[in-house]
Amino acid sequence: MKLITALSLLLLLFFQSACGPLAYKKTSAKEISSDPKKRVEKNLNEGRGFRLSDMNKNNTSYSFASSNPLWKATLDILDFMPLVSANYSGGIVITDWYSEKNNPNQSIKITVKFLTNELRSDALDIDIFVKECSQNLSSCSIKKKNNENKLVTELSFNILKKAAFYEKEDLEKNKSQSKPYKFSKPKRKDKKTKKK
Repeated sequence: MKLITALSLLLLLFFQSACGPLAYKKTSAKEISSDPKKRVEKNLNEGRGFRLSDMNKNNTSYSFASSNPLWKATLDILDFMPLVSANYSGGIVITDWYSEKNNPNQSIKITVKFLTNELRSDALDIDIFVKECSQNLSSCSIKKKNNENKLVTELSFNILKKAAFYEKEDLEKNKSQSKPYKFSKPKRKDKKTKKK
């Protein structure tokens, strides 16, 4: 029975190592510091470590709208337009029809879809709809104008620029709030003097 259990565990270990988690990964000694203080500091700066002193604090970070720089930037850029829908969990912002006072016969509607939370040029899918009406506002036509409209490019650029600013601001805020890691020195027992 013990032999079967030992062979089963050995076989399971073999399959686990074939999957990759236990696979050997080459590392260069030049990349890793020999000083343990520097290794710990590097791991904490990269977010790989934790401190026991921080466990009692309520410093939780959620992926809600207030912490998402793309979402905040989009709402800030489109704040001059009335919103029909702003659904964070669905990843979409839809504005209402908007027209300026000097041209009431033409209005636009903007839809912003979030494809990812990462700050990338392809993170947003922006659609612009243009509604053109006759002088008496009796007949209107609605067209999607993404390709010929420079507004899509300008909106995307401005949203990403503002989101990058928010992300940088958050990183600096978190960096200033985090305390440097303090190393404790081990207490050594005094050597007892030999009695004669």
